[in-house]
Amino acid sequence: MYRHFFKNFLDFFIAFMALLVLSPLLIPILLLLVLANNGKPFFFQRRPGKDERIFKIIKFKTMTDQKDENGNLLPDDKRLTAIGRFVRKTSIDEIPQLINVLKGDMSLVGPRPLLPQYLSLYSERQKKRHKVKPGITGWAQVNGRNAISWTKKFEYDVWYVENLSFLLDLSIIFKTVKKVMISEGINTANMATTEAFNGKN
Repeated sequence: MYRHFFKNFLDFFIAFMALLVLSPLLIPILLLLVLANNGKPFFFQRRPGKDERIFKIIKFKTMTDQKDENGNLLPDDKRLTAIGRFVRKTSIDEIPQLINVLKGDMSLVGPRPLLPQYLSLYSERQKKRHKVKPGITGWAQVNGRNAISWTKKFEYDVWYVENLSFLLDLSIIFKTVKKVMISEGINTANMATTEAFNGKN
């Protein structure tokens, strides 16, 4: 009952209330990102959701679009803005995904939505992560986030799908708040983002 009905209801209600409560914080952040990113405060990217259905994820834009002389984007750490570093460290960059939750593309808790090009690289067991809606936070995020291997992340994702419950979601939300407060596991050393998945790591 929780998986198929109450989870969706709670997702919508909590996401709606969270956007209302956080709006006084989000508005100044939005304005600063507009200035830092030449009028582009949001980052949109195609991601696979439940049953591998593609949707566009919404995040605050933390990096500029600066390119080198050959037209290639500069490394992530070179494009990360000062305000972008702050919103990423505090996980504020994830908050616009509450809009994805309202639209029904995502849940508050679930496996994180990854890149479409990874779909063909998953094992049959790893594909089970797409049997539920992706989440803003998840079991893998509260057990290491970017500090653990892809293999371990997928193990956590599938375990979550197989053990999904209200109490588990509640536990993940509380653990997420704690990790955000201490900025734990956000980035691997000297990297703005984690390494790409190649089907082996």
